[in-house]
Order: sequence, then structure tokens, then C-alpha cells
Amino acid sequence: MSAWITQVGNSESKESNEIQREDLEEVMRQQLTEEVKRIPPWTRQITIRGIVASIVIGIIYSVIVMKLNLTTGLVPNLNVSAALLAYVLIQTWTKLLHKANFVSAPFTRQENTIIQTAAVACYSIAVGGGFGSYLLGLNKRTYEQAGIDTDGNSPGSYKEPKLDWMIGFLFVVSFVGLLALVPLRKIMIIDYKLSYPSGTATAVLINGFHTPKGDKNGKKQVHGFMKFFSVSFAWGFFQWFYSGGSTCGFVNFPTFGLKAWKQSFYFDFSMTYIGAGMICSHLVNLSLLFGAVLSWGIMWPFIDKRKGEWFPPTLPESSMKSLNGYKVFISISLILGDGLYHFLKTLFFTGRSIYVALNKKYTGTGTSDDKNIHLDDQQRNEVFMRESIPIWVACAGYIVFSVISIIVVPLMFPPLKWYFVLVAYILAPSLSFCNAYGAGLTDMNMAYNYGKVALFVLAALAGKNNGVVAGLVGCGLIKSIVSISSDLMHDFKTGHLTLTSPRSMLLSQAIGTAIGCVVAPLTFFLFYQAFDVGNPNGEYKAPYALIYRNMAILGVEGFAALPHHCLQLCYGFFAFAILANFARDVLPKKVGKLVPLPMAMAVPFLVGAYFAIDMCVGSLIVYVWHKLNRSKASLMVPAVASGLICGDGLWILPSSVLALFKIRPPICMSFLPTTTS
Repeated sequence: MSAWITQVGNSESKESNEIQREDLEEVMRQQLTEEVKRIPPWTRQITIRGIVASIVIGIIYSVIVMKLNLTTGLVPNLNVSAALLAYVLIQTWTKLLHKANFVSAPFTRQENTIIQTAAVACYSIAVGGGFGSYLLGLNKRTYEQAGIDTDGNSPGSYKEPKLDWMIGFLFVVSFVGLLALVPLRKIMIIDYKLSYPSGTATAVLINGFHTPKGDKNGKKQVHGFMKFFSVSFAWGFFQWFYSGGSTCGFVNFPTFGLKAWKQSFYFDFSMTYIGAGMICSHLVNLSLLFGAVLSWGIMWPFIDKRKGEWFPPTLPESSMKSLNGYKVFISISLILGDGLYHFLKTLFFTGRSIYVALNKKYTGTGTSDDKNIHLDDQQRNEVFMRESIPIWVACAGYIVFSVISIIVVPLMFPPLKWYFVLVAYILAPSLSFCNAYGAGLTDMNMAYNYGKVALFVLAALAGKNNGVVAGLVGCGLIKSIVSISSDLMHDFKTGHLTLTSPRSMLLSQAIGTAIGCVVAPLTFFLFYQAFDVGNPNGEYKAPYALIYRNMAILGVEGFAALPHHCLQLCYGFFAFAILANFARDVLPKKVGKLVPLPMAMAVPFLVGAYFAIDMCVGSLIVYVWHKLNRSKASLMVPAVASGLICGDGLWILPSSVLALFKIRPPICMSFLPTTTS
């Protein structure tokens, strides 16, 4: 609107330009005022059909992200996809009611926002609840894989997953994060005007749906979503018939030959990873492929030939003193190097940005000057602040939930003493602020790095006998608070841009979190009982469980846990991660964008190359589509990718049920060399 005003003004005199600007601003003010008047009160923004839709979307996405957690540990941002699916479900529901001659309430952008918020809060528990990392790292299988003979891996330092304690633990630790930063929402959203790119992108999509043009585009996206959802679900059903064994089916298709297949280089026809590749950037997917080639194509064959020199040939493959140790600890070094760099970088920019913002506010030339605020921002700010959340409610709630956690968590996990939990909750608000501020600037949620710092510190402080369990649980404690508070700020940004009440946003976030605390453990147990979770040679490797446990062991006993020459390689890759990130920041953009991302490189080091090939196929589809029809691709890529992910993800539910009832696929399609066959 302001750009159009400027264009008109260029053809008029200065005086007429000012008059026209004032007239247009008055028209826009009236339109916005009318729109604000039509906003339903916050108690009516949360509806029964919205909660039902949130539960449905939350369950579907919990299954999808749980599969990603337990296979590769790499989960793309699905906020935009959740908003699209919310629109699909409610529009389909209202059309069915209309055909049955029932009248339904209009579907508003506020309701769309609420559904998306609750659904994301629900599946976020499956992402950050530790089912593929710190909680699964506590089980007996991971304990044995880390090496029973390892000094830091003390006997009995494991706890088998059970529904009762997992649900209880999540309820105790998840709600604290919801209240940590509520008193600072005005500072983050209005005063500092943090962008929160994911939250802004979701708001733009939702606002676009609820306009006449957006309704037309929305219908195209709905059609595309349903079409590829059906194709993906049918393909998953078809593949199942040929997968009657551990190495059977299309998921083990030797695309590049059997020799490449043995090194995990093949295309496994996974619609989930293709869809995820369409959502992730080209740089992420190419970094995955580069990491796969470097590790499985060059390094692991080279180190394996040193068997007998670098490590004993009689050791099992799962031992941390064999080739598996190099895979795990080199992955850790890449992850830590990348995390440390971004952690320090985020702290630096956060501190500098806060300093500049405070100085501007102090001199009266910053965001507190209402004359520099656009009319639409004034309206949004007014709605955002009109239904405020009392500070005393947030503070009292934080204290109550913290006290409950301080009492309950040490009872669940005796190695984690109550005073460690107390210190964690005292430090958590400041850590949450740093993370949420950094996420607002960069869209990077660094909660896992705060969790890793807590893991190393607590593992070292708790000592040899208690260090591993204390480190893993403490990591989850800090990560949960810091991550959830950052996610809430993303949602507040979306609510600010869609004129949704903060009260309804907070309540919907709490509802979604409560649902997630039940749905996520149930989803995990569906996989845990139906599939061979944690098998390093199976589909559900759960690589981060072993990585996190070995981080805790490293915190307890230091570098003594590393096999021969592994420490030197870890130093090299740690330095590479820091230098690669530094090069991306200081080199010209054309050159810097060619430098791979160390965090993405680290995943295939342990998992394998197959999913990186799937992700690159997704990138190739997006690239070709943009070349053929850029405007259509920009509109349809999110819908098509969401359809592929959701269709394949939904098929996991019936396939898991079949596995639980011991119903096996009737055919094993396998591939053998000519001489063998």
C-alpha cells in the first residue's frame, strides 16, 4: 500500500501528494478499523472444531516427525505446512456441512492461526521431547551400544522407556517454558520488532488464504495437496507388499549398483524425504550429499582398511572402539563445532542488537516513536496489547510449575539432584530470552546447543556413577524450557500479524502442549513396539540417541573414550565446522553460499547416504519446476511437499498396526549379484 502511494505521488505536485497520502491513509485507517471490529473475542477464537482439527493434525505430524526422529534425526520446519493442512481440513468440513444444508460459523484467520498454533505445539513435543535423542539415550540398548566396558558408561545407568514416566516427565517440564517469556512479549514483538521469519511466513500464508485472491489460490493448493497425499499414501501401501524382510522392498533398491548399495548409496523411494527435500533449501540437501560422499564414500572405507592397526579386528561393529566410534565422535565434533560457532555468533548479534535498541529507545528515536509506525502496525499493536496477559499470572505459574518439577524430576531420576534442577530454573528465563531473541533475528532455534552445554556441565559435576543419567535428563530439562519459550514467541509473531489475541494464542499453545504430552509418547511406543528401533543396521537407527549418550560419557571421562587417531580427526572436523561457518559469513555471497553446512553434513556420517539422495531429488524437482513455471512452483511447492509427507506419514499408522499384530508383507523383493542368484 505504501509503495503504491509513493508511485502515485511521483506524478503529482508535493502538495497534492500530501493531500492524497492523507486521504488514502484515512481510507486505510477506516478499513483496518472495520476489520478490527469484526475480530471475534478471544474466547470465540478457540472453537471445538478447531481443537478437533488441531488434534488430527497434531497426531498426523507427530507420526511423521517421529519417523524422521528415529531414522535420520533431521526434521524440517512444518509450521507453514500445518497452517495449510488446517485450512484444508476446515474448508473441507464447512463444504460438507453446506452440502448437507447445515450452517457453520465462518472460518476466520484467527481460527486458522489458533489451529496451527495448537497443532505445532502438539507435534513439537514429538520433535523436542527427546524420543530420538536424550530420552532414548537412556534405554538399555543404547547403553549397550555405547560400550559396557567404557568407564564413564557406569553399570545400571539406563532406564527403559515406559508410558507412565515419559508422559509424567513431559507434563512436568513442558509447561514451564510456556510462561518463561510471557512478560517480555511486548518487548520482543513490538518494541524490538523482531522478524521471526517462520512465524512471519506462516502469518503471510494465513492472511493470504483469507482474502478473495487467497481463496482462489487456496483452492489450487487444496487440490494439489489432496492429489499428492493420495499418491503418496497409495505408494506406501503398494511398497508394503514387497517388504517382507529386513533388506527387502523398494527401500533397498540398488539404484547405483550393489557395491554402492553396500555403502548406503541408493534411492529408497521415500515420499517423506522427497517432500522434506522440497521444503528444505538446496544448500541443506547438497550439504547432506557432500557429507554422505565424504564419509561413506571416502572416510569409512579408508578407516575400515586400517582394521587391526587403528582398532582390534575382533571388536563388534557396535563397539565405540571400532569403526562405529569414528562415526559417532566425528559426527559429534561437527555438531559441536557448528553449534559453538552459531551460539557465539547469536550471542554477539543479540547483545549488539539489544544495545542498539536500548540506545535508540533512550534517545527517543527508536521504536517508541509512534509517528514512525505505519497505520497497520498501530492496529496490530493495539489488538496485541488490548487483551494482555497479567505479569503476575505468568510469574506465579512459572514458580508453581518449577516447584513441581524440582520435586518430581529428582524422584524420577535420582542421579539428577534437586539443586541442579533449581539452578536450571533460575537460569532458564535468561537463557530463554537469549535464544528467543536470536531466533527472532536468524530464525535459528539454538535450544539444542543450550541443552548440550547443560549435558556436559551436569555430566561432569554429577561424577562417574551418576553423570550419564544426570547429563541426559538435565539436557532435556534445559532444552525443553528454552525451545518451547522460543516457539511461543514465533506463535506470538504470527498472532500479531493475523490480529489474533495473545490470550487465545497462549491457551491454544497450552492445549496443544497438553495433547502432545500424551500423543508423542503414544506415537513413540507405536514405533518402539512395532519396529526395531535403535538397530544400527535397520531402518530406525535413532542415531542421535547414541550421539547424546556418548556426549554424556565424554563429559564424564574425557577423551579416554575415543579410539586411536579419532581425537586428531575430531579436532580437524571441529575446526572445519568453525572455519566453514566463518567462511560463509565473511566471503562474498556468491562464494559463501557454496560452502556446505557442517550440521547437515554430520547427519549422514552416522545414518548413511540414502536419505540424502532422496532429499536431493526433492531439491531437483523444485529446481526444475521453478525453471518451467516459477509462479506456479512458488504457489504449489508447499502444498505438494505437504501432501507427499502427510500421505507417507499416514500410511505409517496402518503399517504399524499390522506389524503389532504380526501381519507380515507377503512378498520379499530383494536384489543379489548374478553369481549368487
